[in-house]
Amino acid sequence: MKLLHKTILCTLIAMVGCLIFVAAQSKQQKSGLSLSEKVQNLVDMNMKKPLLRFNGAKFREYVKNTPRNYSMIVMLTALAPSRQCQICRHAHDEFSIVANSYRFSPIYSNKLFFAMVDFDDGSDVFQMLRLNTAPVFMHFPAKGKPKGADTMDIHRVGFAADSIAKFVAERTDITIRVFRPPNYSGTVAMITLVALVGSFLYIRRNNLEFLYNKNLWGAVALFFCFAMISGQMWNHIRGPPLVHKTQNGGVAYIHGSSQGQLVVETYIVMFLNAMIVLGMILLIESGTPKAHNRNRMMAMAGLVLLTVFFSFLLSVFRSKAQGYPYSFLFK
Repeated sequence: MKLLHKTILCTLIAMVGCLIFVAAQSKQQKSGLSLSEKVQNLVDMNMKKPLLRFNGAKFREYVKNTPRNYSMIVMLTALAPSRQCQICRHAHDEFSIVANSYRFSPIYSNKLFFAMVDFDDGSDVFQMLRLNTAPVFMHFPAKGKPKGADTMDIHRVGFAADSIAKFVAERTDITIRVFRPPNYSGTVAMITLVALVGSFLYIRRNNLEFLYNKNLWGAVALFFCFAMISGQMWNHIRGPPLVHKTQNGGVAYIHGSSQGQLVVETYIVMFLNAMIVLGMILLIESGTPKAHNRNRMMAMAGLVLLTVFFSFLLSVFRSKAQGYPYSFLFK
């Protein structure tokens, strides 16, 4: 009898041991890699590329699965030309600048990594996160799940490198100083322009009366004013995207907030202002002593230009300043 009890007890102990072993093995298989292995692999990959490229499997392994004691900044994008994401390439360039700035900065550590998931490499990731648009920038904290604030609002702040670095600092308390690669295109363009102007003045050195033409200088002054009031300087400082996609998948040419703008929007506003000024000039010129019929045509054309394009400009302002109550011809 005692022998039977001992046999049963040994059998139970063996079964419990097997269950513990199987549970440990299943947990190991679920996590795939240990924490130290994950960190070491990420560091090794980061030594080769500051911006890691993940597919669905790597995303689940290094971003979703635990354990994890590091934060991940992930850009979900669609770079293939067939996807027709016009701003994804520009967003990728800005994100790469931030990743490179962090990788080669003194504050670099294994507590933060930058990665990207392309739709063609990990469509299951987009389904997992319930995303139907790109690009999207998300922060995955070291502990817990991402919250609403862990998704960068690119429609409000844009996706310039400085904006991404600010988002990273807000979510991780790691301040990244952005270093852009040198761009000599502006210097080359300025040297070329000076050379062309100098050559033109040299060729016309015996006939420079055009420099005293008030209409020429008036046109130059108007162009400068149009460029400044349309937001060209803001574009130069902030580096906004050309256009961006709406939540419905369409293309937006006007930024929906008064805190931002798009490059195409700048040229639209410049054109509208130019047409308004042209209408004002025609109205003013129609009052000068000229042929009566010509004055009437100029006055009508100026009135139409002023009315129509000012209404367009007012509708653009209404779309950006939510709650603005006034409109003219167009809503």
